[in-house]
Amino acid sequence: MSMAELENKARVVVVGGGAAGMMAAISAAEVGADVTLIERNAQCGKKLKITGKGRCNVTNDCDVREFLQNVPTNPRFLYSALGRFSTEDTKAFFEQAGVPLKVERGRRVFPVSDRAEDIVSAMYKRVRNAGVRVLHSRVRSIETEEGAVTHVLTDTDRIQADAVIVATGGKSYPGTGSDGDGYALAQSVGHTVTPLIPSLVPLTSKSKICPSLQGLSLKNVALKITDVQSGKTVYEDFGEMMFTHFGLTGPMILSASAHLSGIETGKYEAHIDLKPALDEKALDARLLSDFAKYSNKDFINALSDLLPAKLIPVTVGLSGIDARKKVNSITREERTALRTVMKDLRIRIDGFRPIAEAIITKGGVDVREIDPRTMASKLCSGLYFCGEVLDVDAYTGGYNLQIAFSTGFLAGESAAYYSFEKEN
Repeated sequence: MSMAELENKARVVVVGGGAAGMMAAISAAEVGADVTLIERNAQCGKKLKITGKGRCNVTNDCDVREFLQNVPTNPRFLYSALGRFSTEDTKAFFEQAGVPLKVERGRRVFPVSDRAEDIVSAMYKRVRNAGVRVLHSRVRSIETEEGAVTHVLTDTDRIQADAVIVATGGKSYPGTGSDGDGYALAQSVGHTVTPLIPSLVPLTSKSKICPSLQGLSLKNVALKITDVQSGKTVYEDFGEMMFTHFGLTGPMILSASAHLSGIETGKYEAHIDLKPALDEKALDARLLSDFAKYSNKDFINALSDLLPAKLIPVTVGLSGIDARKKVNSITREERTALRTVMKDLRIRIDGFRPIAEAIITKGGVDVREIDPRTMASKLCSGLYFCGEVLDVDAYTGGYNLQIAFSTGFLAGESAAYYSFEKEN
């Protein structure tokens, strides 16, 4: 391509080389724009490589209606983006790129290889094949003139731009480059950033139970989170969780965190049913059976068939039954107290772990200031946003990455077409 042709080509600058940024760059370049992708890290997709514990849950194999039911924050904003680039489009994108996919429990979609690296490599290869220019630098500011973007200023360059796409991610995992730069860029041109809090993050508790059970992982248990003051259930789930020195973590806990707002000490309480497959009557029958089996043993030594070893002393203490009492002398009332602990182990929630440990950031650029049909700013011509920098978030299960892909694709395409119109 000659310099004259390059100068006449629409110039789109994408800030951020994560999932949303790479998709935006691909989309804009394949429409025909001249695209520069600026990534502050030495490589693109650093955060993408660690998603799903390095396996990368790329999307969820569900329709739009079910998808939006898993988006607690501003779901209606995503209609156009998901319509333009759906979960089916995401699966096709990677399958065609030579990355076979598989569907697991909860319709979560992963690469067959279980390697997030394969997803990153496929995206980056498509970026380069599309002719995208990749620069590794930090963006310091977006320059505007008469309400429209004109340049992007980095540590080393001043790059002319007809359109700029901000795809910088949130504030979670700052070591991967997501340290909130995008919010400052948005505010510098007049955008509102809603309060930023961690989501899909472990929960803290001052309960002495948690450090005593540190490292204990529970499977096939039922979890309920209630608002202490109102008694209202704000989240229910069944699956896995784990105790830590600071509180609670694991898949169910991360999902629960997305439902908690205005968290403060003692506002929420976790209720854990250790035996959800047994109702009160069935559990009592099981206790009587075990007590008959261990009739001459001390109470603390008669629960090994029912509970993990680490959980037994805690359960005994909470039941109020003397640990050295012989099980053949335990009363009906004492069994009732024991069943209550096993069916409703309570842990007060005090807060979230730091946002740096969160999978995603809740909050971001106010979507009321963004056109959902194009991802364009309503305040500054030629400016677009996509991915986690927006005030849109979802539960675990591949939904957040799909949001990145969908909004990225739509932003890239829209920015390219805007640039063409501006040039002509």
